[in-house]
Amino acid sequence: MTPYKNKSFRLYPIVAIAIICGLIGFSIFTFRARKAHDKGLILSQDIARLACIFQKIDATAGIAGFDFAKNEINFLNIKKDGFVGSEVGSMNLIRPARWEGPYVTEVSSLQEQNYMIVHTKQGYFIAPRDGVQLPNGKVIGKGIILDENVDIESMMQDNSLLAHNGAPLAAKINISGTSSESSEECKVVQVQVPEDEE
Repeated sequence: MTPYKNKSFRLYPIVAIAIICGLIGFSIFTFRARKAHDKGLILSQDIARLACIFQKIDATAGIAGFDFAKNEINFLNIKKDGFVGSEVGSMNLIRPARWEGPYVTEVSSLQEQNYMIVHTKQGYFIAPRDGVQLPNGKVIGKGIILDENVDIESMMQDNSLLAHNGAPLAAKINISGTSSESSEECKVVQVQVPEDEE
């Protein structure tokens, strides 16, 4: 009997192909899981950083409110003398003379979308903007609708909605100069994420 007629010998290429396909599948799964994890880290870190900035703004200049139900955060790089009146972007200030901008050199964004402030019955929240896909695969504005009637605080505790591995992907902000917390106490731990994931 020649080796080629041995049935077990003919199974070796099939087993080898199955192992290679399994390794490729595992690599793809691991890459996607890592990408989702990194996206979650970026989101939660950006949200926490923005919450600290708005806490500082409210403690000094006082936030009176915002113009719209959904407000794009694209004004934190405006300089102290870069606006007239009490309105910076879509945000209204109580003490505009105490604006200490710019608060950032570059406005944070994810998937080429700035973050937004959404007004609900529970107050104002920083959240990813419509069109952003979350680590759980859902897209803001489609799978997750953020409007004045939603319970964002509950959504922030649900990994299938606005949380990732227990970290909230939204944050409530104080307005009307009522922030009692010191802006110095608000610190965000920087998490290193590969640049190509941003």
